[in-house]
Amino acid sequence: MTDLSERAPRLPDLATVETPWGAFLAVEDDGVQRIRNIRYGRAERFAVAEPVEPDPVSCADLQFTTIACPQPPSPSAAVLGEPLEGATFDEDCLRVTITRPAVVERPLPVMVWIHGGAHVSNAGDLPGFDPSALAREHGVLVVAPTFRLGLLGFIGDGSAGTVASADGAPGSAPGRARPGNLGLLDVITALRWVREHVAGFGGDPEQVTVFGQSSGADALAHVLAADGTDGLITRAVLQSAPFGIRTDRDEMQAKMRAAIGEIPADATADELGARQLVAKQAGTGFGLRSSMAFGTEYGHAPLPVEADVPTAWTRRAPGLEVLVTWTTDETMFYLGTVPRLERLFRVPLIGALARRVVVNATTRAVYSRDGRRFAKLLARGGASVQVGVFDGRPDGSPLGAAHAIELPLLFPNEAAWSRAALLAPDGASTLVEAGAALRSAWVEFARTGRISATRVPVGAGWRGGLRVEDIA
Repeated sequence: MTDLSERAPRLPDLATVETPWGAFLAVEDDGVQRIRNIRYGRAERFAVAEPVEPDPVSCADLQFTTIACPQPPSPSAAVLGEPLEGATFDEDCLRVTITRPAVVERPLPVMVWIHGGAHVSNAGDLPGFDPSALAREHGVLVVAPTFRLGLLGFIGDGSAGTVASADGAPGSAPGRARPGNLGLLDVITALRWVREHVAGFGGDPEQVTVFGQSSGADALAHVLAADGTDGLITRAVLQSAPFGIRTDRDEMQAKMRAAIGEIPADATADELGARQLVAKQAGTGFGLRSSMAFGTEYGHAPLPVEADVPTAWTRRAPGLEVLVTWTTDETMFYLGTVPRLERLFRVPLIGALARRVVVNATTRAVYSRDGRRFAKLLARGGASVQVGVFDGRPDGSPLGAAHAIELPLLFPNEAAWSRAALLAPDGASTLVEAGAALRSAWVEFARTGRISATRVPVGAGWRGGLRVEDIA
């Protein structure tokens, strides 16, 4: 008779990682260690985060916990395979997870992952963003911050709301205002934490690459425009940044602020979530911009006014190494959440044509047109810039090369992606093999600042790949 214990799932081992701040517990599995939920900052509700030193005690009992900022359910969760299932929602979410090889013999190249989700969804340490394959295959150290989202992080009350603290870092005026851009300031705090502390975990602070997708790429682009962040980013991969909807948002944001009103100091997380949904509804009617109603606010610390953002990017361009990517069918990701369009696309004969026209037009308007303009602006300013267009997709996929399609190839956790409609019918079963060349390309960029190939293929039940070009 077979012992039942032999059929039980094997739990990863716990290891200790010695650092200048003490011994951190880590989950160790298949040659990779993950130190989860290290606190990088601390913030009261609606206050600017204060940085903190690494503390083993702050995360010792959180090595099997996924922490996320409180957030309402996402309409795209089914497309991604219910990524937040089992997560713990906590306003005390300013945490990083470090993933690295179990044996570190020299300082490792560092890759910092900034997740997407329209500034309202997801977290840095979700199973679907597990970077173990990158660490195992290529000997890099990956840092994944979690930060504030939605009403907690990306819509202020319209007042100034921030002051400088004694050490020059942004501070807050408690009880007097609800500052904007708190989530962006969290990301900046996390990047500073990486620069100052990653060497103690085996990373090379002189070789740091940031990579983000969707609103995560949007956040990184705005770090490049923010006051006080010179030199914080030198090498970046911006995947599917929605540059086409970043401007002309003042009226939409004003309506959202009016709908939110004054928030009681004792409001519960559920009450905040309800107000966030009210604000999102108030932000409808502004075309494609309404699809990412929450976001950065120009003219509020640390960002300049909207008209000055291109100048800020040009000033930061010298010395930057940047890869800007998008997919060929970005907006196929969202069509299933718009019933009226779905009914149109089911009409015989004209449905398929209508779908193609809508996808091409909206992909260009939100992603590719202004993504290329951004790349050219940086190149003219003196940056080394490449553009990558990704048309990879699983065989038989009804969504094609939709938004986020490259993420399961970069983070090939089959169990996490197995229910994702994005990968139907069979794309989740071969992720490790299918994405090997793409992961190699991302690490090549992290090590050298460019991808040498002009075409990076995908395989093993997938077709297509990444087309790369230099921008002069």
